[in-house]
Amino acid sequence: MEIQKTPGPDHRIDIAAAPGRMRACYMGHVIADSDNVLMLDEAGYHPVAYFPRQDVSMEYFSRSERRSFCPYKGHASYFTILMDGQLAQDAGWSYENPFPAMEVIGERIAFFPHPVDVYAAPEAPAGPSPDEVVLHTDAGDGVSQDPHWPPTTQEPE
Repeated sequence: MEIQKTPGPDHRIDIAAAPGRMRACYMGHVIADSDNVLMLDEAGYHPVAYFPRQDVSMEYFSRSERRSFCPYKGHASYFTILMDGQLAQDAGWSYENPFPAMEVIGERIAFFPHPVDVYAAPEAPAGPSPDEVVLHTDAGDGVSQDPHWPPTTQEPE
C-alpha cells in the first residue's frame, strides 16, 4: 500500500529557485539550459536541480518503462537519452503529477549525476538553437531561409 507523507521536521524537503542559470550536459552537448530551475534539497540526499520541461531538449529523450514511488513526492516516470548513438538508460526523471506538497516540481525533469552533468552556467543562453541556425543556413540554392546574421567582425580600414 502506497502511503502519502507530508514533509516536516522529521523529513525536510526544501525547494528554492536556483540562484542563476543552470545547464545540463550529456556527452558534451547541452540538453537543458534554464534560468528557472528549482533546487530540491531533501533530508539525507544531495540537492537536485529540476528543469522546466520546455527548457529541456526533449527530442533526445524517450520515456522508459521504469517507475518509482516516493511517499513524499509521488510517482516518478523515467527518461532515456539517445544522442550521437549513445544511450543513457533512465538518466532523468519527472514527477508529472506529484503530491500536493510537491506540486511545484510537477512537469519538471531532474537528472542523475552520471551520465549527466548539471552545473551553474553563465547568464547568457548556450547560443542559438539548432532550429535558429537552420533558418540562417544556405539551403543549397545560395539563399538562406532568414536574413543573414550581422557580421561579427569589421572590414579593415
